[in-house]
Amino acid sequence: MAARVILIEDEAATRTHLAGALQGAPGLELCGVGGSLRDGERLLEETPAEVLLTDLGLPDGSGLELVRLAARRGVLPLVITVFGDDAHVLEAIRAGAMGYLLKDQDAQAVLQSISEVLDGGSPISPAIARTLLADLRARQGPEPGDAPQLTEREREVLRGIVKGFTYAEIADILELSTHTVSTHVRKVYGKLAVNSRGEAVYEALQLGLVSADD
Repeated sequence: MAARVILIEDEAATRTHLAGALQGAPGLELCGVGGSLRDGERLLEETPAEVLLTDLGLPDGSGLELVRLAARRGVLPLVITVFGDDAHVLEAIRAGAMGYLLKDQDAQAVLQSISEVLDGGSPISPAIARTLLADLRARQGPEPGDAPQLTEREREVLRGIVKGFTYAEIADILELSTHTVSTHVRKVYGKLAVNSRGEAVYEALQLGLVSADD
């Protein structure tokens, strides 16, 4: 059964481009499209869906409200935006976003990210991972003595997450299947008590599990 996706994007050209990609994607069904906060609220209330793909800068409010509403309704929120600063990223993560993409991602990368979210992952644009690394580099300080115990393979996967690699890229580097990488990621998230890639990057650096220069 196809996973249903709601798309909220105020820029008409971008909305049309993403909608076209979603309509032709196997395993996905575009069940609602809108360009405003009000559209998103209505669609989330009226339309059963598995994933919300939303912009943050909407003409009548913040997409963060949709992220929160989607999370409360059991819909997986995925942000796609032009805002790449750590303040927006962390605020979206705290609101419940399961992934954070920049609009310079091509359509295929967006579709792959939706699949990752459905598989339990939390995709984040490499540029965002670098932003988080730069912000956290100066704040590395806690000793890893009380850090969760990760296996060497889990540490290797975590290094890939911190560097912003996709699951497929980590799988290629470590010569594993994408499914195996996804399993390791879920275990790492469980041990770190996090729900997204951004939170995993933050905790990994704060706990000293991975060096910012690794």
